[in-house]
Amino acid sequence: MSLNPPITDWQSKHVWIIGASTGIGRAVAQALHVRGAHVTVSARNAAALHDFVAQHPGSTAVPLDVSDRAAVAQAAGTVQSRHAQDLVCFCAGHYKPMRADAMDLDELLRHQQVNVVGALHVVAAVVPAMLEAARQGQIPHLSLVASVAGLRGLPQSLAYGPTKAALINLAETLYLDLRPQGVAVSVVNPGFVDTPLTANNDFRMPALLTPAQAADAMLQGWQRGVFEMHFPRRFTAWLKLLRILPYRWYFALVHRMTGL
Repeated sequence: MSLNPPITDWQSKHVWIIGASTGIGRAVAQALHVRGAHVTVSARNAAALHDFVAQHPGSTAVPLDVSDRAAVAQAAGTVQSRHAQDLVCFCAGHYKPMRADAMDLDELLRHQQVNVVGALHVVAAVVPAMLEAARQGQIPHLSLVASVAGLRGLPQSLAYGPTKAALINLAETLYLDLRPQGVAVSVVNPGFVDTPLTANNDFRMPALLTPAQAADAMLQGWQRGVFEMHFPRRFTAWLKLLRILPYRWYFALVHRMTGL
């Protein structure tokens, strides 16, 4: 049984992809545009957004910095004034590998501001309109892109992992609160995807996907009506298994696997 209403036809649907200048967000926006959706793209990089619009006629760019509460509220008002959104996908993110013996507080807080506070800014700005749309008979969908790095603590994930754990918990709570009121909620937990963010990694990334492959997996998840999407499963299934291991086994296994 699907936890969300499946989305099988994107023709003429209105979608807002936040964090669409590069990587997964841009690939999702491209895939939805190809399928006939009316796509609005947002990110800090206005030039990249306008480049997207030039390549995808009919799409709209609304630049914003998700860490700026007023800018998010203004952007949401602009987007919602044009049309109620069938899907809002929060894909903005900041990532830099970090370990506790090389802690950078400014970077830690930057991760929190973009990945967590930014998500809260977006949620607060869009949920009231989504609830109103649900009362009018629509089934709006809110999707948060987290990461398998949020499932359990991992080496070099001191800054990033806790923010993604927060998004997973946030999505679970939003689902419990909003789904009974007609708003669909999902969370996306990718493994390694070849993006400008993961280019920061100096280690081998197993089962590395392209952004287009990640976008395809997300569209398949929305089509199936699942709550959580995690991919590629040949990699993420092992991390899901690690989530249930006792700490004694988990810590020993991670040290053995990573050498860290």
